[in-house]
Amino acid sequence: MKGTLGLRIAGVLIATLLGLAYMLPSIPGVSQSGLGAILPDDRINLGLDLKGGIHLTLEVDVNKAIDNSLAQIGHDIRSFARDKKIMVLKPHVLSGERLEFTLLRKDQQSDFDAFLSKNFSSLAVQAVKPSDDGKVDYIAQMTPEYHKHIIQLTVDQAVKTIRNRIDEFGVAEPDIRKQQGGRIQVQLPGLQDPERAIKIIGKTAHLEFRIVDDNADLERAAKGILPPDRVLMTMRTQNPDGTYMDRPLVVDKNAVLTGEYITDAKTQFDSWNQPYVSMTFNNSGARLFERITAENVKKRMAIVLDGHVYSAPVIQERIAGGRASISGQFTTDQAHDLAIVLRAGALPAPVKVLEQRTVGPSLGQESIDQGVNAAIIGTCMVLLFMVVYYGFSGLIADVVLALNIVLIMAGLAAFGATLTLPGIAGIILTIGMAVDANVIIFERIREEIRKGLTPRAAIDEGYARATLTILDANVTTVIAAIILYEFGTGPIRGFAVTLSLGIIASMFTAIFVSRVLFDIYTNSRPQLQKLSV
Repeated sequence: MKGTLGLRIAGVLIATLLGLAYMLPSIPGVSQSGLGAILPDDRINLGLDLKGGIHLTLEVDVNKAIDNSLAQIGHDIRSFARDKKIMVLKPHVLSGERLEFTLLRKDQQSDFDAFLSKNFSSLAVQAVKPSDDGKVDYIAQMTPEYHKHIIQLTVDQAVKTIRNRIDEFGVAEPDIRKQQGGRIQVQLPGLQDPERAIKIIGKTAHLEFRIVDDNADLERAAKGILPPDRVLMTMRTQNPDGTYMDRPLVVDKNAVLTGEYITDAKTQFDSWNQPYVSMTFNNSGARLFERITAENVKKRMAIVLDGHVYSAPVIQERIAGGRASISGQFTTDQAHDLAIVLRAGALPAPVKVLEQRTVGPSLGQESIDQGVNAAIIGTCMVLLFMVVYYGFSGLIADVVLALNIVLIMAGLAAFGATLTLPGIAGIILTIGMAVDANVIIFERIREEIRKGLTPRAAIDEGYARATLTILDANVTTVIAAIILYEFGTGPIRGFAVTLSLGIIASMFTAIFVSRVLFDIYTNSRPQLQKLSV
């Protein structure tokens, strides 16, 4: 028994030391002291409602993503069909999320239909129109299932991309989540440079590569008279005297490649010490880029970022290796920020900021003060009640309650959780629940003493009978907290995190630690006849 007690005491000491080690760095002043040098770097992160920061609501242009996906499918149809000796004229995207393409030879229609059915099941052919010149026109749409998949994939990729950008920018514990209607909520607690962060987050960095139509009449294009499937864009160039000029360009309406295939981007300098951004494509992007450049030798390729042409170099030869660059009149910071958003991932579709709110730190400090005061007052009242009502046993309950709070705060720091105002409410609630477990145990011990058992026997019987009841009650609460975390929003999830940590800590302290303290007390008094409970 004594050997077992020694192991249990060691376990309590280890848990206490670990709890203090993870909790202390979150106390102001400790991390800068000599003690902070040997403690873990983990600390409790404060949420937007406590620390202040920025709240953004973004909207993803899912229609643009659908059009891009259809354009890419069109390019794939043409390329793969050519490998089968089936000639398909250049596909293009129509309004209403439709794809139009033309089969050059009617006698290949059955083979082409089988080819589409086998390789492009994501498309549903809406109309087939044979023409007098022996061609066959097709109009297709995405299947409803694939349409839904592309929208979900676009929003998920946008969330991941925004999270990667924010992580590179260095914001601690951002809260980024999807909402209905292709919207994304972003909360950035404690942001020190909001303007630059908003530019990085809000910058869509929607990168496209489009072929330039140098045969188009620019004067007619400026009047709105454009060839089919062409659009007019401008490219800013620098004159020898240092001034800038916007030059018109007629480019294909549909992009031949987008930035979703980029795996790396970094800032480099040319021979004139001007910064530019170099990019590296993944394997699929490298193959596409090689094929596109091979098909368009001696043509210009416009590099379009967020609807603006940055450069339009001439394709001199097929480009293998999956590398390209964006040059323009960048400053070093502009090139660096552009590399960040491209390296973190180009958004699959344009994103616009619907709402922007800055939460001031004064509101956060007021919330902290009120929450801390509520926690202190509630804890003191509970501690006083336990001592008055249960005497020495109440004092043991107070000790384990203090350890319970230490373990909760340590858990928040160790797991990198964010403490919010509802999270403080969850801590206050778990204080009451932790004491409730001790009350159940103490009342059981009282019942056994009234039956005539000795204090040691009453303690053994009280813990044996109360433990199962405590476990049942707390496990059901943990299940409810898990459901709140899984389906709740930011504040609700903060409450669920602290509630879950508090329940786990309270079961450990109320059932295990308090029993160890009682055993230490009774073992030091072999002739104990009366217990203050």
